[in-house]
Amino acid sequence: MDIGSSESLQYNFSIIKAATNDFSEDNKLGSGGFGAVYKGKLIDGTEVAVKRLAGNSQQGDTEFKNEVLLVLKLQHRNLVRLLGFSIEGKERLLIYEFLPNASLDQFVFDQTKRILLDWETRYNIIKGIAKGLLYLHEDSRLTIIHRDMKASNVLLDAEMNPKIADFGMARLFKPEETQGDTSRIVGTYGYMAPEYVRHGHFSVKSDVFSFGVLAWKSWRNGTPSDIIDPTLKIGPSLRDIIRTIHVGLLCVQENVINRPTMASIVHMLHSFSVTLSVPSEPAFFDSSMKTSRIENPTTIESINEVTISNFIPR
Repeated sequence: MDIGSSESLQYNFSIIKAATNDFSEDNKLGSGGFGAVYKGKLIDGTEVAVKRLAGNSQQGDTEFKNEVLLVLKLQHRNLVRLLGFSIEGKERLLIYEFLPNASLDQFVFDQTKRILLDWETRYNIIKGIAKGLLYLHEDSRLTIIHRDMKASNVLLDAEMNPKIADFGMARLFKPEETQGDTSRIVGTYGYMAPEYVRHGHFSVKSDVFSFGVLAWKSWRNGTPSDIIDPTLKIGPSLRDIIRTIHVGLLCVQENVINRPTMASIVHMLHSFSVTLSVPSEPAFFDSSMKTSRIENPTTIESINEVTISNFIPR
């Protein structure tokens, strides 16, 4: 795998080291499976986010090259922008645009910050993620399966626009390919599709499943408090919220064939004239990687005249 053709975007390691104050703890934004991320400021004042890959495995080097080659070919407002990279000895750095509002998980899983996410903001985030995935699957020159869609891999800019990040585990599909197979299962429990966990099969529908988990994270057993975040001021937005939950349920269906494409999802989120089908029962995973079904979910008859009993699985 050669990244020599991208030399114009290669940064001198010493410049990035200085920009991050020698990768100081004060500048550390977080850490993931393949290294830590630091905030930095270049000489011209540009703020950047620097991913420093752990240098103790060949696997990390493969992920690094994978991310550089893929992301450099992608241009979309809902994908994080790669500014460049740096290689020196065992050091592998990826330099991204800095996004001031960090990642989606830091809002939705925080009791205080989640209050800042009104329904309009959440809906725009959901639609933005859908557009980004549609671009990866169908609208770019390549067909790319992200394989690690989750809240921590959705970054937010100053206006709370979502940008999909972390392409280290992404796979490029050839035009004739519709499914890939692997013996190395990577990703995050709860976001991974059942066919991927069980058999190592992945496709665009694997990303659809992960998107459904993102769009429908709070649905559990059919009680109103679990379906709708109690911090939301619902008002006239209730129908939009219920429809979005419905779309989420369609995405997490166990059977790959039954899940919609990202093109259909984007259409469903933008057009209320589209009739949504009744989803089959979803699957979920426990920590032992066993695939299970949600048993005996409660049926909700109505909330302010909006009935959802017709699509809660029984």
